[in-house]
Amino acid sequence: MLTEEAIEAIARAGAVYGSKRAIDLAREHLPPGCPVTLIEDYKELRELPESAVVLSTGDPMLGGLGYLEGPVIPGISSLAVACARLKISQLKVVPLTFHGRALDPDAVAWELRRGKCVFLLIDEEIDLPALCRYLEDQGLSRGLAVLSDLGYLQERIVLGGTKQPPEAPGLSCLMIGDLPRRQAGKD
Repeated sequence: MLTEEAIEAIARAGAVYGSKRAIDLAREHLPPGCPVTLIEDYKELRELPESAVVLSTGDPMLGGLGYLEGPVIPGISSLAVACARLKISQLKVVPLTFHGRALDPDAVAWELRRGKCVFLLIDEEIDLPALCRYLEDQGLSRGLAVLSDLGYLQERIVLGGTKQPPEAPGLSCLMIGDLPRRQAGKD
């Protein structure tokens, strides 16, 4: 979900760095002869030439590479896509990320008690059934949507609840809260 601004920046790049997936997604926009480097050590990204473009999938300011020097040109955020797919106002949503971080079930419970929906970025280390048991024990039975590969052909959205959570594959987004019924869409 590249924006026009991102496509233009890629087309002007003096060098491109990214994961295999990010490079594959942007390949058609790369200038001829542009050197492309697969990122193997993220620490080295702090010392790139000014003309370099770093490609990143995901949300750069939510859990991605937005900490790097230079301008950040985001694509369409997974948070925005999730809200659109589920028909939830972003004003009702609090984003939390546990991708590469320890799970804090109290933070999730706090936001649910405030009447918010919680948007979570998770990875394979997160024990979703344990989080859901904790929420249920706290009297916070809520709807739950597992959203994976948002914006890709293989996009998948599975609706469930904290009582019986659906499986969450690897890197996923979750929406937990009072979820409206979705109209026909991708499942």
